[in-house]
Amino acid sequence: MIDTPFDTAEQARVSRRGFLKAGAALGGGFMLAVCLPGTRGQALAAAAPATNPNAWVHIGEDNTITVLSARSEMGQGVYTAMPMLIAEELGVDMDQIHVEAAPVGAVYTNALLGAQITGGSTSVRDGWLKLRVAGAQMREMLVAAAAKSWGVPASSVRAERAMLIGPNGHKATFGSMAAAAATLPVPPQPRLKDPKDFRIVGTRVPRVDTPSKVNGSAVYGIDVTLPGMVYATLRQCPVIGGTLKHADVTQARGMPGVIDVVQLPDAVAVVADSWWRAKKALATVKAEWNEGPVARLSDVSLVETTRKAASTDPVLDIVAPRGDLAGAMKGSARVVEAEYVTPLQSHSPIEPMNFTAHVQGDKALVIGSTQFQQGAAGAVAKALGIKPEDVEVRTTYLGGGFGRRLELDFIAQAALVSRAVGKPVKLLWTREEDMTHDFYRPVGVNQLKAGLDAHGKPQALHFKVCSQSITQRAFGLPPGKIDPFMIEAAVPAYAIPNARFDLVIHDTGFRVGYWRSVSHNMNAFANESFIDELAHAAGVDPVAYRMSLLEHAPRHAAVLKLAAEKAGWGSALPAGHARGVALMQGYDTRMAQVAEISRNADGSIRVHRVTVAVDLGHVVNPDIVEAQIQSAIVFGLGAALKQRITMEHGRVQQTNFNVYDPLRMYEMPQVDITIVPSSEKPGGIGEPATALVGPAVANAVFALTGKRLRTLPITADALAKA
Repeated sequence: MIDTPFDTAEQARVSRRGFLKAGAALGGGFMLAVCLPGTRGQALAAAAPATNPNAWVHIGEDNTITVLSARSEMGQGVYTAMPMLIAEELGVDMDQIHVEAAPVGAVYTNALLGAQITGGSTSVRDGWLKLRVAGAQMREMLVAAAAKSWGVPASSVRAERAMLIGPNGHKATFGSMAAAAATLPVPPQPRLKDPKDFRIVGTRVPRVDTPSKVNGSAVYGIDVTLPGMVYATLRQCPVIGGTLKHADVTQARGMPGVIDVVQLPDAVAVVADSWWRAKKALATVKAEWNEGPVARLSDVSLVETTRKAASTDPVLDIVAPRGDLAGAMKGSARVVEAEYVTPLQSHSPIEPMNFTAHVQGDKALVIGSTQFQQGAAGAVAKALGIKPEDVEVRTTYLGGGFGRRLELDFIAQAALVSRAVGKPVKLLWTREEDMTHDFYRPVGVNQLKAGLDAHGKPQALHFKVCSQSITQRAFGLPPGKIDPFMIEAAVPAYAIPNARFDLVIHDTGFRVGYWRSVSHNMNAFANESFIDELAHAAGVDPVAYRMSLLEHAPRHAAVLKLAAEKAGWGSALPAGHARGVALMQGYDTRMAQVAEISRNADGSIRVHRVTVAVDLGHVVNPDIVEAQIQSAIVFGLGAALKQRITMEHGRVQQTNFNVYDPLRMYEMPQVDITIVPSSEKPGGIGEPATALVGPAVANAVFALTGKRLRTLPITADALAKA
């Protein structure tokens, strides 16, 4: 995930011949490629070569309108939000659009991430302009074709519900004009609608994927079938990074339905005519492993070595230091210090890792749930020793992703097993394999120190975060370089005149991955807990304290004020209840949350209500925004109150949801959401609430109990020991 440079010279470099070739690939009609400044993007894994366009719309001769979504649908609503942007400018309604997943191609690069990736709350931010341009370009070309055919000015023709309507009773479908439109020049700067004229964007359009998910026709990776397909499951080395030494598979080969037993570098896979038969046979396999260096690690040692590294390893400046930190700290009336720790976390999507592969010679077809199409093609090509352009990737619906399906391990495994047996194979991991062989959210250690003046205001702040670079592991970020995915939400909006923000990158030796909200979660937990500690030290109300530091950040101040008002901040609460507040900017979105809590009879925390105020700029679909916030709060509360991954001798101890306990339906708080009207560019919404609910709850816990818990999760046991 590397930023890509803008290249304005490529803005209009889209050929008519390229259009016609692309249209022919879909069986006729008019396919439009869109090219914008800054959207070239370098693919981070080898994939089929393509030209510079990065968004596509296809109009068939029968007037069908197909949008190829370059982003994977994993419940976040991109199959609705992205087509809304196109429909708004094209002149069609949402009920006239059919959505399909895009194939692999650099044309589908996410400009904010540098590859064909779904993640980082970037889908709408990346698509906001280019998809509107796609619709507007196509509309203007269709209008021009109709005007030319009818011999009338283009200004007299309008597009409406996939129809072209002109003077003197002229009418034509988009499909009937598609071929003619494809011969016309592409307008490099089409006229876009003024947002005040939007009729689709900003409305609560029902999600296009809901009917198929309700009636069961939606196809997830786990649902894929191919003619002649067989089934596989596997057992991997119990220590991540270990390898297979020896396997006794004699009994497994003789069991009913077993087709083959395939030995991989770090796993044994059994292939059978049903998944259950494969699983039963796998239970008879006796394997020996080379466990490797991770066997020396535990979750406790990861925290200890990370804490030590914070003092010994090289320090990188997140931003340029401001003021005289040492002098201001020395002259402070009071110094406050604290350390915050966030543990390993599992993604644990409801759909376990799986993929279907069919390898035939030097060609491979892989089908399933992925957030990284180019990476999937590159990983399969590398595993099989073939060319990336000879790998076809088809994306299904994702039964959850949260960053886990950015990884490629299970996809390459499916391809290797298919090649070994010479058949199409669906590889499906058990839940236990899924949970114990994740790419976990890394441990984070945040150390903060502040100097307060005589009135309790912060005059000096030293922030340090020490954690592991996922980007180094995943994409080869050179050592000594700032990982942008480690410093998210590290620098808060509060006006503190003397400050330093440090990053220490420490490789624990344990594999880690991008987890919903990535480093926002650890940095927001630290910053928002610490500012609450400073408010308490100053004897000032936590909301008022924050507001006094936000004069130069009006959008932050607005959401904080609104959330406090909506939550009834300062008003009386039922006995045994308390509130906590937190504020953050992340993914170009400003959000404030107020959590209202109490304690259960067993000492655990009960969250009754979370009040959210959010300014995310232009909103495409308010219903999707609200759903995303609600789901992010569920995800974040699980990590804040219950979940963590522990490890002994390199072995993850949590194997299923009975011991890695997610938030249950009866534990779900009331969530009240206020969206601030805004004309700013869109921000991301899939992840901010996950990062913010933890510190809001932690601050409420302090208000209720007087105990400041600086390590998550906040369990009954942790509270009892605090």
